[in-house]
Amino acid sequence: MSEAVIEIEDFTYASGAKRILNQVSFRVGEADYLSIIGPNGAGKTTLLKCLNRILPGGEGTIKIRGRRLESYSQRALARLVSYVPQLDGRALPFSVDEFVSMGRYPYLNPFSPLSAEDRRVVREILERTGTLDFAGRRLDTLSGGERQKVFIAAALAQGAEILLLDEPTSFLDYRHQVEIHRLLRELNREHGKTVLAVTHDINNAVLACNRVLALKEGRKVFEGEARELVRKETLEGIYETAFLFVENPYSALPLVRPAESGS
Repeated sequence: MSEAVIEIEDFTYASGAKRILNQVSFRVGEADYLSIIGPNGAGKTTLLKCLNRILPGGEGTIKIRGRRLESYSQRALARLVSYVPQLDGRALPFSVDEFVSMGRYPYLNPFSPLSAEDRRVVREILERTGTLDFAGRRLDTLSGGERQKVFIAAALAQGAEILLLDEPTSFLDYRHQVEIHRLLRELNREHGKTVLAVTHDINNAVLACNRVLALKEGRKVFEGEARELVRKETLEGIYETAFLFVENPYSALPLVRPAESGS
């Protein structure tokens, strides 16, 4: 693994008496693409929110670039880590340009306007993410796929090197899924962004990333390369259901699907 940009050691997070994350430990290297999988309620979204301090506290250690998470100011952390939540259908009363421009907040003083450099960065990101053509439209007029690209653009406007994404292609049609996956691969491979993406799509998880982390009931139950994940005993242990494995003509890794009763 390359130099670690994220280090988590024996991290536990509880809500009341319930432990949502339980002694989770792992490292993420520079420009890694880590897919985070697991059953519903495994703690995947909570993990992302703890890394971005949306959920503060917890026991154990989280380090970003070798520094403990709690030592960062919120502005300094925002320059390193950005978060794209799962689409929830909320209508936001902003244009695309306004919303992406808000991503520059870590570099602005309160009530200060965008500088010429900020405007240049925003336009470059709109072009890179394919959102420039509808920069003047309101978010609530966009399709789900278009809106998701705008949320990613706003995260990029922060200038952060680490992108946290919570199910970035959920509820999207196949064309927009392909576009989002292509964009994330480009950001990772060509621009050196470190990507952590929660997903329920095992096939995409293993094809898009170089490493996979699996959580179950708040504990880490798998960490390793994609080829090590797509094994019958591994997946069935994580999800407690049977799987079918189908040859993929485009990859050495098989395609995976849950086995129906009687299969």
